[in-house]
Amino acid sequence: MVKFEAQSKLPTIYGEFIVRAYSEGEKEHLALIMGQIKNGILVRVHSQCTTGDVFHSMRCDCGFQLEYALKRIAEEGNGILIYLNQEGRGIGLINKIKAYSLQDEGYDTVTANHQLGFEADLRNYKPAFEILRDLGISEIRLMTNNPNKIKEIEMYGIRIIERIPIITKANEYNRRYLLTKIRKLGHLIDENEI
Repeated sequence: MVKFEAQSKLPTIYGEFIVRAYSEGEKEHLALIMGQIKNGILVRVHSQCTTGDVFHSMRCDCGFQLEYALKRIAEEGNGILIYLNQEGRGIGLINKIKAYSLQDEGYDTVTANHQLGFEADLRNYKPAFEILRDLGISEIRLMTNNPNKIKEIEMYGIRIIERIPIITKANEYNRRYLLTKIRKLGHLIDENEI
């Protein structure tokens, strides 16, 4: 399903990465790699969030998680960030904005998706597995708070030898969103830490 297409150096404010581009039909995914590719490497599987990652929206914690992961990889000097094209938990950018509109009316992120006719989360982590397999990786230390991501990546055959939580502080705009992730989606976040 996922096909390697191109590779280049990518200097960033966090240091220099190798960026590998992959295609999956019409979707395009990236792997940013720093240091030596080896089993047990630190990995973040991050789903695209244009509003959070690009525009630094405070409605979610996506941009904060992306920055945390890149900083953590840079501190270790070794790691992989897999950037998957599955905006808005898989519903797409326009539908995510529609969900935001419903959230403005009082719905939480899960019920907003349901109101639009979608499941709470339509993301698929098989592309991440295929990218890791392409890199020759079978064991990782995964940065995540999402138990479904852990379960699915392990189901495909990647051994997670350590889960590293991503701790971000809540703000007035995303507190309810974070609580919904904890209470309705089972995310592994301590309510007292947000």
